[in-house]
Amino acid sequence: MDISIVVPFLNEEESIQDLSDWIAKVMLAHNFSYEIVWIDDGSTDSSWSIVEKLCAENELNKGIKFRRNYGKSAAMNSGFEVVRGNVVITMDADLQDSPEEIPALYEMIMKDDYDLVSGWKQKRHDPISKRWPSKVYNSINRRITGIKLHDFNCGLKAYKKAVVKNIEIYGEMHRFVPVIAKWAGFSKITEKVVAHQKRQYGKTKFGFERYRRGFLDLISISFVSRFGKRPMHLFGSLGALLFIIGFGIALYLAYTKIFMQGYLMTDRPIFYFGILAMILGTQLFMTGFLAEMISRNSSERNKYQIEKKLGVD
Repeated sequence: MDISIVVPFLNEEESIQDLSDWIAKVMLAHNFSYEIVWIDDGSTDSSWSIVEKLCAENELNKGIKFRRNYGKSAAMNSGFEVVRGNVVITMDADLQDSPEEIPALYEMIMKDDYDLVSGWKQKRHDPISKRWPSKVYNSINRRITGIKLHDFNCGLKAYKKAVVKNIEIYGEMHRFVPVIAKWAGFSKITEKVVAHQKRQYGKTKFGFERYRRGFLDLISISFVSRFGKRPMHLFGSLGALLFIIGFGIALYLAYTKIFMQGYLMTDRPIFYFGILAMILGTQLFMTGFLAEMISRNSSERNKYQIEKKLGVD
């Protein structure tokens, strides 16, 4: 199979049929073999009924329905588990991502041998209240992650199948898939300017709250990418450093106590700082040790409550 298209959605009943028809038109024009995996992230409208109808009419449509809302990352991760295409495309269901971009993205993966191609909405049809925070956010992401992409948030991305089968996303990590992919060893990452459509139906599901959550997840992914498999390198190093500082202070105070008559160690604040440093150092070291044991024995597979599946194993 050439292409798998993963479409997570939440309450997009007006646009699902139109998007399905648009995708089918593009796929037919370029003679691609394909599948569309629709993931319902706990919709409360008639979105799932429309997906059921699409799956009944055409076996190229597949569906996964969550029992409740888990978030876009969970939906994408579940879609990645079942895709079969050589190239995997992710796109939003609100018709703001154009299926017309898919053939070019496919070529960049298959012919130019990129691992991941991220869309760049150079010209956005969003209010300024969304555009400027996004610019700042992407600038911070570039500096912290070292990946030179203009638009980490763009839902339209293309991946080699091997990439999606070897990464796991959760929380708000869908914004940092390029970071996770690079961490997993897929370093051939680039971007492509893509068309951005005005929203035709409904309203955005993301508010200002996503920036707070995204910032916390950025800190998390930065930590995980560096120390996720070796937490002892961070906690152990900090703990050892603090313990050495505290022990050095204790030795100094012991020396002054022995060789300076009438000197009381407990009269100086540095005495308590030394004790605190040794205690904190020991605690950090043990935290690193326990985290190392947990890391080596924990399962990396997320579990989500899925109510229904259509056409997928």
